[in-house]
Amino acid sequence: MKELLRSGMRSRREREKKVRATVFNSFGLNQITIVMRKKFILQVLLLCVAVTVTAKEYKVTSPDGRITVIVNKEEQVRWKVAYDGKEILSSSEIAMELASGRIPAVKDRIRKISVRSTKESIIPVVPVKRSEILNEYNLLELTFSSGSALEFRAYNDGVAYRFRSAADGEITVVKEISEIKFPAGTKSWYPLEESFMSHNERTFIPSLADTIAEKHLASLPALFQVSGTNILITESDIEDYPGMWLRGEGNGGFRGVWPQYPDKEVLRQDRNIFVTGTKDYLAVTNGTRTFPWRVFVIAPDDAKLVESELVYKLAQPCQLEDTKWIKPGQVAWDWWNANNIYGVDFRAGINNDTYKYYIDFASSNGIEYIILDEGWYTLGNVMEQVQGINVEELCRYAESKNVGIILWVVWNSLWDKIDEALPLWEKWGVKGIKVDFMQRDDQKIVNFYHEAIEKTAKHHMLIDFHGAYKPDGIGRTWPNALTREGVKGMENNKWSRDINPEHDVTLPFTRMVAGPMDYTPGAMVNMDSVNFTPQFTRPESQGTRVHQVALYVVFESPLQMLSDSPSNYIREPETTGFITKIPVVWDDIKVLNAKVGDWLLLARRSGKDWFVGALTDWKSRDLNLDLSFLPEGNYNMEIFQDGVNADRHAADYKHMIITVTSGEKMKIHLAPGGGYAARLTPVK
Repeated sequence: MKELLRSGMRSRREREKKVRATVFNSFGLNQITIVMRKKFILQVLLLCVAVTVTAKEYKVTSPDGRITVIVNKEEQVRWKVAYDGKEILSSSEIAMELASGRIPAVKDRIRKISVRSTKESIIPVVPVKRSEILNEYNLLELTFSSGSALEFRAYNDGVAYRFRSAADGEITVVKEISEIKFPAGTKSWYPLEESFMSHNERTFIPSLADTIAEKHLASLPALFQVSGTNILITESDIEDYPGMWLRGEGNGGFRGVWPQYPDKEVLRQDRNIFVTGTKDYLAVTNGTRTFPWRVFVIAPDDAKLVESELVYKLAQPCQLEDTKWIKPGQVAWDWWNANNIYGVDFRAGINNDTYKYYIDFASSNGIEYIILDEGWYTLGNVMEQVQGINVEELCRYAESKNVGIILWVVWNSLWDKIDEALPLWEKWGVKGIKVDFMQRDDQKIVNFYHEAIEKTAKHHMLIDFHGAYKPDGIGRTWPNALTREGVKGMENNKWSRDINPEHDVTLPFTRMVAGPMDYTPGAMVNMDSVNFTPQFTRPESQGTRVHQVALYVVFESPLQMLSDSPSNYIREPETTGFITKIPVVWDDIKVLNAKVGDWLLLARRSGKDWFVGALTDWKSRDLNLDLSFLPEGNYNMEIFQDGVNADRHAADYKHMIITVTSGEKMKIHLAPGGGYAARLTPVK
C-alpha cells in the first residue's frame, strides 16, 4: 500500500491562498477587522453584508435574507439556524480536539472577525445541472487568538461551516465534535448503516428524528424535514481527512462521528480490506489547512432541494489546465446483464468477440463508451489479462468505431500497481477506469481517492468510483472524476426487491443532492410488483418501461450506463433510440412538481432542446405539465408515456410526436411504478 499523501496538502494550501485572493467583496471590502468596543460602527459595517454582532453572538444571513446563522462563543462554540425567523436546527457544540489542544481552545478569544459578500459565476467543466452556476453567499469568519479559525457561509440554499488550523508541521486530530439538534416532530429519511465498512448503498428510511438513537448509525447525506423545510446534511471538500457520519442521540439529537485511522487490516478475497484495529486518532495531517465543509442544504420545498448545487459550490476550483480531453457520455455495460447476448455466431462471455459486439452496438447508436467489468484481468493482478482478452486490440478496434474503452478494477489491486498500470493503459488507448470496493472513508482511503484521481488525470483518463462514499464536490476540483456509485442502484435487482419505484423517487431528494450517482438504469425487461423476481443472470426491473426511460432524464451522471444486454436494446430500437438521444450533461434544470418519496416532475435543458422526466412510486398519478418554462414558440414534442395496460404489463408504452406551444398546459398520466419522458425541440 502507498504511504499517506502529504505533498498534496502543500498544493492545497497554494490553491486556497489563490482562491482567497480572488474572492471579491461586492462592497469593495476584502476584510473587516472588528474591535468589540466600537459596537455601533461594527453593526453599521456588518449590516452592509447581512452580518450582525452582539457581545458574544455573531450573525450572518443569506443573500435573500431567509436563512440566518447565529454563532455564540463562550466556553464552547454553539450555533443555530433560523429559516424565515423560525429556528430549524441548533448545535450545543462544535470543536476539534487535537493531540496538542483544541480548536478553538477553551480560553481562546476572538481576535478578528472577517466578513465578505461574494457573487460570482462558476462555469463547470462538466455541467451536471447547469452550465453556469451562481455562487452567491455571505461569509463570517472568526479567527481565534490561537490562530485557528471557524468560517460560516450562508447561501440562499443552505449553510456550511469549516475549521481552519494554523500550526507548524503536522497535527494529530483525535476527535471532531459536531452536535446537532432538531425540533420535536422532525421527519427524517435516514440511510441506516451497520458499520463504517460499507458501500454506502442504503435505503433512506422514513422516520421520526425523535426515535433515532445511539445505535442508529448513518452515512451521509441524510435528509430531515422541519415543518415542511428540508435540511439535508452532507459535506464537501474532503481531503486528507476521514468522512463524516451521523449517530442518533434520541429526542431529535444527532452527533457527527468519523472512522479512526486504521492500524490493522485484513484482506479477504482479492478486494475486501477490513479494519481490525484502529489508531486513537482520526488523522495526522498538515498543521496549516482548512478542513472539510459541514454542509446543510436548506430548501423551503422539495423542488428546491433537487435543484441545489451547494456541495459543488463549496468544493475547490478546478485544478486542471487542460480539460478538453474530458468527455462525458453513455456507456454500454456488461456486468448487469451478465453478457447475455444472443443471435450471434460466437460464444458470449469474457472474450474479445463479445466486447467487439458491444463496441459495434455502441458505435451504431452513438454511445461513447463500453466498459470491461469484472473478469478481464486475473483477480489480484491488474497487469495480467485473462485468456481470450486483448485490451490493446479492443482499444484499436474501438478507436476505429469512435468508441472508448473503460476498465473495471479492484481498488487495492490498482493501488499496488498504479504507477505501472496507468501508463500502460494510456498507451493502449484506454479512456477511463471504474474503481471498485473501497467500502471505507477513513483518512487512508480518502487519500487513495485523491491519488487515483490525480494520476488518472495525468494520463488523460476518466474515473468512476464504485463501492464508494458519497460525492463531495470533487468533480469541480478534478472534473475527470465524472461520477460515482455510493447509491443503492439497479444492480440490486439481481438479488433483492429493494430497488423499487419508491426508492427511485426518493434518491433525487437525498443521495443525488450530494452529486452525480452511477445508478445504472436501462432495464428492458420490466415487471410490476407482483410479477417481479430477482434474477442474477437475466435481471428485471420493478416498474414500467417508461419509468426506466425517465430515469435517464431525472438521474444525474455524466457517465450514464445502458445496463441491459445490447441484444435486448437491438430488439427494442424505439426505446433505445430515445434513450441514446438523452444528454448526460445539462445547461439548466427546473423542478416543476415534487414530493419526497412520492413523485417528481422536472425539465432539463440541453442547448435549445428541453427534456421532461417524471417518476412516481407504486401509486398511479395524474400530474399537470405546464410548458411555461419554454421560450416562446412552437416545439416538436417526442413523448414516451406509460401504455394503457402498463399497470398489468409493465413494458407497455406509447410513443408519439406532437406539436406544442410555450405556455401550453397538459395532463400526464403515470401508471403504478410509472414514468414519463419527453424531448421538446424548437420548430424551425
